[in-house]
Amino acid sequence: MRKSRKNPGYLIATLTNKCPRCRQGNIYVTQNAYDLKHNIEMHERCPVCGQPTEVEEGFYYGTGYVSYALSVAFFVTTFVAWWVLIGMSFAIDDMRIFYWMGTSIILIILIQPLIMRLSRSIWLSWFVKYDPEWEKHPAKEKLY
Repeated sequence: MRKSRKNPGYLIATLTNKCPRCRQGNIYVTQNAYDLKHNIEMHERCPVCGQPTEVEEGFYYGTGYVSYALSVAFFVTTFVAWWVLIGMSFAIDDMRIFYWMGTSIILIILIQPLIMRLSRSIWLSWFVKYDPEWEKHPAKEKLY
């Protein structure tokens, strides 16, 4: 039996794309989100605890909703930051809202690989629960 090391909390494990069951193993084959050929290529099982990452056929279709929510949160955050830092009005001759839109669209395109990975990590963590004693319990094949 291996020595138990301190596992990161839920937020850190999810943001760093760790297995939600053991919070140690990487769920993606490559850690580089911008390796676009292998961006969302996942291990079949967690390399540490053996938890399957594809728990059923079509499991990751729900990540579209998570990705949409993350994108909306990004746009709202950038809008508020732009309004506070640069200022904005809806006057007919004020072009700052269009500058914000252009900047935000470019940024969302640039961070899209990160959002795709994060949405999968969040989705998986909602269905696979953390097990601090995962070494004693075998991984389940199916959730349902």
